Amino acid sequence: MRKILPILSLLSLLLPMGAMAVVIEIQNPLTATSFEAIVANLIDFIFKIATVLAPLMIIIGAALFITSAGNLQQIDRAKKIIIYTAIGFAIVLLAKGILAMIKQLLGVTS
Repeated sequence: MRKILPILSLLSLLLPMGAMAVVIEIQNPLTATSFEAIVANLIDFIFKIATVLAPLMIIIGAALFITSAGNLQQIDRAKKIIIYTAIGFAIVLLAKGILAMIKQLLGVTS
């Protein structure tokens, strides 16, 4: 036990020095070089996700509507799913136009 303690204390002093010698370089995963490009990439990513999810959510809403069997709560839920999906998808479709309008209002030039 007494021999292990000096070895452990020596190792605890030497290990941080070895860790400092290792240089870790993290490459930028973004291809964007400006804030405008980051926002444009984000809008493109959200658009791709929305084009997959919107038809799926409409199908789910339609399936709930068809299988409601006269249950008014399920019919209301199905209508809300379809309406909110349509509103959300319209917002995503208009996102680039909204971004262009904001850039024009602020006087941003590319």
